[in-house]
Amino acid sequence: QEPLVESGGGSVQAGGSLRLSCATSGATSSSNCMAWFRQAPGKEREGVASIDSNGSTRYRDSVKARFTISKDSDKDTLYLQMNSLKAEDSGMYYCAAELCSASWSYDPNIDADMDYWGQGTLVSVSS
Repeated sequence: QEPLVESGGGSVQAGGSLRLSCATSGATSSSNCMAWFRQAPGKEREGVASIDSNGSTRYRDSVKARFTISKDSDKDTLYLQMNSLKAEDSGMYYCAAELCSASWSYDPNIDADMDYWGQGTLVSVSS
C-alpha cells in the first residue's frame, strides 16, 4: 500500500474550484507534518501549503486567501481546497509527509525535501 495517494485533480475553468485529497497509510498515517507541492511543465517544483503538528498552516504567497490546507485525522486524509483557480495554478500536485518534531514548520515559499511523497494528481485550469 502506497504511503500517500492523491486524488481529486481534474480540468476546470479559471475561477472554479477543486478539492484535492491525500490518503495516508502506514508510516504516514501518524505524520502530523504535511504539505502540498506542485510542479508545472518545464518549471521547478514549488511548495503550496503546509500544516504542522499544532494544526498551524502556512501558504505560498500566490495562493493565500484562495487555497486551504486541512487534515482529517479520523480519516487519515490531507486536503487542499482550491478556490478562484487561475491558469498559473495548473500542474501536478503532490502531497508529502515529514516524520517531524514538534517544532517543525515549513514555509511553502521555498522548496524543501520531505520524507514521503505521493505520485501526484494533475490539475489543469483553462483561462
